[in-house]
Amino acid sequence: MTDAHAIMDMLRRRMPGYSLDAPLYTSQAVHDLDMDLIFHRHWIFVGVTPDVPEPGDVMTVEVGASSVLVIRGEDGEIRAFHNVCRHRGARLLSGPKGTVGNIVCRYHGWTYGETGELLFAEHMGPDFDRSCHGLKPVHLRTLAGLIFICLADEAPDDFDRMAQDISPYIAPHDLANSKVAHSWDLIEYGNWKLTMENNRECYHCAGNHPELTVPLQEYGFGFAPDELDDYRKADVAKYQAELDVAYARWAKMGLPSQELENLAAVTGYRTQRLVLMGAGESHTLDTRRACKKLLGSLTDARLGGLSFWTHPNSWHHFMADHAVTFMCMPLGPDRTLVRTKWLVHKDAVEGVDYDLENLTRVWTMTNQQDADLVALAHSGIAQPAYEAGPYSQFTESFVESFCQWYAGRIAAGLGQSLTLVDETVAAE
Repeated sequence: MTDAHAIMDMLRRRMPGYSLDAPLYTSQAVHDLDMDLIFHRHWIFVGVTPDVPEPGDVMTVEVGASSVLVIRGEDGEIRAFHNVCRHRGARLLSGPKGTVGNIVCRYHGWTYGETGELLFAEHMGPDFDRSCHGLKPVHLRTLAGLIFICLADEAPDDFDRMAQDISPYIAPHDLANSKVAHSWDLIEYGNWKLTMENNRECYHCAGNHPELTVPLQEYGFGFAPDELDDYRKADVAKYQAELDVAYARWAKMGLPSQELENLAAVTGYRTQRLVLMGAGESHTLDTRRACKKLLGSLTDARLGGLSFWTHPNSWHHFMADHAVTFMCMPLGPDRTLVRTKWLVHKDAVEGVDYDLENLTRVWTMTNQQDADLVALAHSGIAQPAYEAGPYSQFTESFVESFCQWYAGRIAAGLGQSLTLVDETVAAE
């Protein structure tokens, strides 16, 4: 049993720049706390507006014990509700996606409108007030085509700041006029924090991602300058020169590209557009566009790759020809769902404008490789010999940022202050 006091003690004793104690990854009690304080109280990414492209389209999202309906109304607005009938609690919809007129509970026929109001409830008598029994709403916001929900009674109030900062970066890719070409659910056998930590660094990329490192240059995510040989120094210099030229070109096109981050915020985020290798067009093995029809009104395929991260559960890549979104969702202390979606222009035709295998290959291979690494990490952390290890200041700074954010949010949720043990004191 790991109680809140023990969890806070572990968080306070963590040395800056070191990984978390084992129970913070392996304990069922910590998992339960993570679901309560992180996934039920923060803005979490759950999908894209093309998941519900037309009025009446509905998607279900599972967040721990909670099931949420995301539905587009006749007015074009997207809303979210708890997937629970207000009669006797039956689950309203079971499939991952569907199209409905009204939402009808199959148990006793209670019927709800697209804005959650109870329209029909037979046999309840003349004094029954339908207005008191509408669906329970869930906070929902969209950011340039990305859907976020918050299950808390009061959602964090900083979403607007993130949207203001990030929308100019993503908006040119026009996700509202895209479609989901493919969606894939992968179960990683490790804790969700290991999934996120793995995503926040490319230290492991050269040795584990032969497909991804064809278009994506690892230097864009940090390196140790004193350890570079002459060849790699020249390689870094060439990459930086290409990046400077690209930034100037993209700026003339009106595309924000420079790094922007606010990782310490309640709703933490980071974005940056990076050059891609080779032809510089897309995350493909030949580095050329995977889809002939570019997103939105874009006309230049050489727009590099725009990355966008959010705490606690998402990362995304936007190219000129397609976008890839990723959602991380805990299923247990040692199981994590990673849901990946590939989006192309809404008018693109499979087999004509794009080949699905070519579109998805880099990230299907990379995701599986990452899943294998997360499983290795979790199995090692679960062993008695594990102790917290040091992060690289050059290539794992974003991992440290994530761990600091996580510790701070757990402490805030428990109403505690978080003062980390000084590294020099802890070492004595």
